[in-house]
Amino acid sequence: MKWLRFQYQNQTLLGTLEGEQVAVHQGDLFSGATATGQRLALADVQLLAPCQPGKMLALWNNFAAAAAKNGWSQPPEPLYFLKAPNTYSQDQAVVPRPACFEGRILYEAELGVVIGKRGKNIPLEAAADHVFGYTCVNDVTALDILRADPSFEQWTRAKGFDGFAPIGPWIETDVDPSGLVVKALVNGRERQNYPVSDMFFSPLQLVSLLSRDVTLEPGDIISCGTSLGAGPWQAGASVEVLIEGVGSLRNSLSAAA
Repeated sequence: MKWLRFQYQNQTLLGTLEGEQVAVHQGDLFSGATATGQRLALADVQLLAPCQPGKMLALWNNFAAAAAKNGWSQPPEPLYFLKAPNTYSQDQAVVPRPACFEGRILYEAELGVVIGKRGKNIPLEAAADHVFGYTCVNDVTALDILRADPSFEQWTRAKGFDGFAPIGPWIETDVDPSGLVVKALVNGRERQNYPVSDMFFSPLQLVSLLSRDVTLEPGDIISCGTSLGAGPWQAGASVEVLIEGVGSLRNSLSAAA
């Protein structure tokens, strides 16, 4: 089932995608939503980010192929940073290039795990019960900021500009993540293509391990990290994060404001 949030006639609504139609629902996405009977054409609605995460936990160095190429060792535990709510945007949104930054912007195609039930210290065998579904994420990075100051790596700033985390277009609840393949297409040309199975820490392992550090809340997203092929994003270029079985998230980058 594909759950989405959207705007229609100045209302923010919730629904499920059924072919080219949206079945409108009311209620809360995570505690219970029921169909209203209203149906709308997908072409007539404006998609929003499919949920409003309280926090996004995003992984670094979580893929064996990328680690091997870059000479990184396998981390003993997940390495992650946070992306704040100001970074969230949606399918088809234009990501604004920060006016204060003239350096390289990177796209990073990633699988997002959407938490559906609150949890702390979640055992691995119970992790699936806390997952609502999966979505596409583009973890945008202002690369040259990251290590510009040798005394302090600026993960928060480099990853935290407005619009630097497109999410969507919806949440797929009926999929096994272990067989998924994540792709990035730049102006239609494939630049990333990697299997989720190459992760050091699988999606369910991440749910369990990260819940030791922080309480996971409904709507939170764990962005599982990226692998080979993440690259520079030029102004005006279209980047599509494509995960067959989950969805296709398309965005473009603006020129400097």
